[in-house]
Amino acid sequence: MTELPDRPIKVMVVDDQDLVRDGIAMILDGQPDIEVVAQAVDGADAVRQAAAILDLAVVLMDVRMPVMDGIEATRRLAGGPRVLILTTFDLDEYVYDALRAGASGFLLKRSSRDELINAVRVIAGGDALLAPPVTRRLIDRFADSGPAPAVAATLDVLTAREREVLELVAKGNSNAEVADELQLTEHTVKTHVSRILAKCNLRDRVQAVILAYEAGLVSAGRR
Repeated sequence: MTELPDRPIKVMVVDDQDLVRDGIAMILDGQPDIEVVAQAVDGADAVRQAAAILDLAVVLMDVRMPVMDGIEATRRLAGGPRVLILTTFDLDEYVYDALRAGASGFLLKRSSRDELINAVRVIAGGDALLAPPVTRRLIDRFADSGPAPAVAATLDVLTAREREVLELVAKGNSNAEVADELQLTEHTVKTHVSRILAKCNLRDRVQAVILAYEAGLVSAGRR
């Protein structure tokens, strides 16, 4: 049985559609380890409320909203609660910009109840939620641009093994898949990923993936 945290995961749901917002809140509030402490109707409302909530862990953020969109709101929440982007389409034109703004992952609005609950727990636990469609979009985004020298220099702090791990992570592999590819234990891969994040001053796997593409470690021709 999974051990529940000492305190519930505090969550805010941000969406300008009442039915969507209320439906998500109802599902999450039914979990013993999750508590929806606030709902917001747009990005500005979310930023204002978040400033007053102690230990807010996760913000489920819609992208397209009036007053202030989810991208700007995510940017303003940087350094605070972790943001999980809610999107209608996996090829949403704004997903990439939201990830660059500091989001820790994305979730399709058509996802199942269990996927929603799991996503909140994953994000709250400090990991990132990056689905293959987003990985493909990131690759496509950099298909016609070369590596940025200043960004590429960031990888100089990594060992050869850490660069191998980063490359595989950037291609969308899980820790278990990386371990299988490099014939390592999953625990060792987790250690390598943690060191990569620390050395490159990255918050999570999403930022690591973006760094790998910008530095030219992964390119469209090397999927």
